[in-house]
Amino acid sequence: MDAATAEVQESKVISANEKLAAYVELTKPRIAFMLVLTAAAGFYLGAKNGFDLLLFVNSIIGISLLAFGVATLNQVWEKRTDALMERTAKRPLPTQKITGTEALIFGILLCVVAEIYLAFLVNGLTALLGLIVIIGYVLLYTPLKTRTSASTAIGAIPGALPPLMGWTSSANEISLGAWVLFAMLFLWQFPHFLAIAWMYREQYAKAGILMLPVVEPEGKITARQIVIFTILLLPVSLAPFFIGLAGWVYLIGASLLGIWFLWASVKAARAKSVEDARKLLLVSVLYLPLIFALMVFNH
Repeated sequence: MDAATAEVQESKVISANEKLAAYVELTKPRIAFMLVLTAAAGFYLGAKNGFDLLLFVNSIIGISLLAFGVATLNQVWEKRTDALMERTAKRPLPTQKITGTEALIFGILLCVVAEIYLAFLVNGLTALLGLIVIIGYVLLYTPLKTRTSASTAIGAIPGALPPLMGWTSSANEISLGAWVLFAMLFLWQFPHFLAIAWMYREQYAKAGILMLPVVEPEGKITARQIVIFTILLLPVSLAPFFIGLAGWVYLIGASLLGIWFLWASVKAARAKSVEDARKLLLVSVLYLPLIFALMVFNH
């Protein structure tokens, strides 16, 4: 009996509907939805010669498939560590609803189809950025999580590419506006993920994942980075107004959203409590779609 056959036999016997639900869960649809929203905003903001609906639909399909594939391959790599943490132990791979081989094939297929789709139905530049996402997130960030706390910064690079991919889908070039969108999402990820890391630092430590709060349990550096990156995000988030990408309504709204985000960050940094970290996480999750929606509205 080969390893693949043994793995299939070890997996739970589940219904077709449960299997389908498990495959959907593998793609992390809620996270993918948020990333695709930033890509959709990037497409709209980068469009020069009017809004091309067909190109937009193709872009969203390709970027969505890529997000699904990357999320799946991430879980294949993290099958062992996911099983050690309460927050991830019920995912499809630790619970054996899907085997590692099935998930690996599914993830690779999604990424390959996404790259072909983007290359032929969108443009080569966007497909190239998609390849950078796959390499950066799956082959660099994911394995480095158990080796260095710097993995957060490394993962923030591919994590910030969706709005850039949206922009290149319509503009077929990377201009200043695209870099501003990239910078906004890049900086946003630090307070967002450090809040999660602080909330679950004990589980991360148990699984051997070297997030900053695990390496530095006192929380001083974590608190400092949360505040510093939120402060850096504030002026960058106002840049769309100054480069002509958005108007006065955006400037006022982005200023208020930025101050709200900073207030939550400072509060969480001072308290160093799970409750305030959770509140910061909620603020960060609301902030991102709100500021991108405001930018699109006042473009």
